[in-house]
Amino acid sequence: MKRNTYLIEIGKKIKAVRNERELSVRKLGELCNLDYANISRLENGQHNSYILTLKLIADKLDVDVKDFL
Repeated sequence: MKRNTYLIEIGKKIKAVRNERELSVRKLGELCNLDYANISRLENGQHNSYILTLKLIADKLDVDVKDFL
């Protein structure tokens, strides 16, 4: 799997969980103390993230970080 494809798949999973939790990109950004634009870029596969950022997002969405991988 190409790197871009992998990032896009992770982003889709984050977005799906965020939508299930009925959270806006801005609200998730606030919860994670991250700029909402960073969340948006992650969801669109345009930004490569550190595993600790993914862990933080997973914790705030109440899922295991493995669910994104």
